[in-house]
Amino acid sequence: MTHDPELSTRSNSSAQRPRIAVAVAGAAFGVLLTATAGCTANPAGDDLTVRQAQVADAGSQVMPFDLNRTTHVFAELPDGGRQTVTADTPQDVEQIALIRQHLQNEAEKFRRADFGDPATIHGDDMPGLAELRASAGRIDVTYDELVNGAQLTYRTSEPALTTALHNWFAAQTSDHGGH
Repeated sequence: MTHDPELSTRSNSSAQRPRIAVAVAGAAFGVLLTATAGCTANPAGDDLTVRQAQVADAGSQVMPFDLNRTTHVFAELPDGGRQTVTADTPQDVEQIALIRQHLQNEAEKFRRADFGDPATIHGDDMPGLAELRASAGRIDVTYDELVNGAQLTYRTSEPALTTALHNWFAAQTSDHGGH
């Protein structure tokens, strides 16, 4: 497994790119809209800003790194997806170590279909989550270190699980907003 060298060597200036990004193509935009609309954890009357603040608060209880000093990128792949977390400052060795530790732990859990941490942050009704929880042994999850963080790559030969991963990525992107 190789990683995208552009991700590991490019500048991490937060002024150059959004804090959370998703690589989508063609019809995937519709998936994002559908996944966002289907996220029932958002209480009636709350706007997206309130939802994102709630998710950031819950995330700080699960993720050991600082959301304001790191960037998450969720990129869809034809057979799954790639989740990249990097420190905004390449010399921030503390954040890099925390990112790597967290993603190594999450990779082990996800291989067993334990998606408890995302459920804690985003809610049990998160799009794609039910399918992912039922996927033990059917999604290959690999961990790779990057110069300024780490990434998880999810691959499956099952189209339904690929769709679940894409929905899960879209929900995370919406929920995390500027982080």
